Amino acid sequence: LKSVTESFATTIHGLKAGHLTDRIIQRSKRMILDTLGAGFLGTSTEVFHKASQYSKIYSSNITSTVWGRPDIRLPPTYAAFVNGVAIHSMDFDDTWHPATHPSGAVLPVLTALAEALPRSPKFSGLDLLLAFNVGIEVQGRLLHFAKEANDIPKRFHPPSVVGTLGSAAAASKFLGLSLTKCQEALAIAVSHAGAPMANAATQTKPLHIGNAAKHGIEAAFLAILGLQGNKQVLDLEAGFGAFYANYSPKVLPNLDSYSWLLDQQDVAFKHFPAHLSTHWVADAAASVRKNLVAETDLLPIDYIKRIVLRIPNVQYVNRPFPDSEHEARHSFQYVACAMLLDGGITVASFHECQINRPQVRELLSKVELEYPPDNLPSFNTLYCEISVTLKDGATFTHRSDTFYGHWRKPLSQEDLEEKFRANASKMLSCDMVESLIKTVENLEDLEDCSVLTALLKGPSPPEVASNSSACNNSITNLS
Repeated sequence: LKSVTESFATTIHGLKAGHLTDRIIQRSKRMILDTLGAGFLGTSTEVFHKASQYSKIYSSNITSTVWGRPDIRLPPTYAAFVNGVAIHSMDFDDTWHPATHPSGAVLPVLTALAEALPRSPKFSGLDLLLAFNVGIEVQGRLLHFAKEANDIPKRFHPPSVVGTLGSAAAASKFLGLSLTKCQEALAIAVSHAGAPMANAATQTKPLHIGNAAKHGIEAAFLAILGLQGNKQVLDLEAGFGAFYANYSPKVLPNLDSYSWLLDQQDVAFKHFPAHLSTHWVADAAASVRKNLVAETDLLPIDYIKRIVLRIPNVQYVNRPFPDSEHEARHSFQYVACAMLLDGGITVASFHECQINRPQVRELLSKVELEYPPDNLPSFNTLYCEISVTLKDGATFTHRSDTFYGHWRKPLSQEDLEEKFRANASKMLSCDMVESLIKTVENLEDLEDCSVLTALLKGPSPPEVASNSSACNNSITNLS
């Protein structure tokens, strides 16, 4: 019998474009478009600026694009790192179950490699889709090896663990590594994996995605050069099992009857940039607000006596008085109060001036948390119930069991594209935004990925300035 590690390598090496189903292709194109948009928007953040400034100390004759920044070119490993940081810098990227952000560790790897490495024939859109889905699949399979992964994490941030191996798998597939080299790349990647949840809600958390992308490329390159690791690294408790309690590895199914996890369950796409669990809170708060004020009226916060949130016990999203945008993105309390006060959550809701408003702070002081025993910390089952009690004794309650954007209630293609337009138009001209939408829409028919990577560079700064007004007037600005 093959070891689990060898089984993974066999699958990575053996999967072909013909294994991709129509549903897989459509779902992964939505993931790619959403991830690109989050990445373009993330280039405006402070953490992106710091990561890109650091990465400029590295140079190479082989370079790749930093998305939307034609003035910055980096070695492919660091282009993948910086683009990965941008994707997760606002916590606006997709989320899967068991819990991880699957796309951000994989897509930057493939765009960097497609641009930097000469190949004949050229990397095609179908090559990219296949490698992308291999990277996603490896992450999902690994997460299914541990019951602990079904819950929102407490110890390791999943993208830093499974994302690193997914990145290595995608790079190995894209570069055409042999079965043996695929196995070595996985072994090397395990020694690059893992980051603690303690850095959630800080500027360091986006580095987890960037590092996963960078380390995956490094693992593939080192495997090509002959570096060796433990050939049973996924089989052992002292190997990949070190990251998860109750680790129980399973052999992958036969390629002749292969079933993709993404074929069975879609991902969640966020409509505002914050931890996924806060989207239930926002949904419930929006419904309660309709009982308190008309849509355009101001919330009479003096009349509110008490706000109770009944949520799962996820301590790193329990932040009663957040002091930064990163803490606010990981705060049940802040998202509930911002929705009650403003009637909506946008990119601007997490600006420092919004977080520190006196009205917000007053509302935050009235929030209490309760943890119902049936409300488990799993993105597949959790709910949020909010009760707002007024000073006259009236209480309004609403429970949200899901939200628009969750895999049970997916964003429409129209709304997904509007989110992309709002995010990408911060860095790209309107024409380039529309060209990217069409390119991703027809990705499986693209003969040369350079068409995609050329668009990712973005226009020159003067061109952006001349087109920004027209673009902003022609889209629904979700931020």
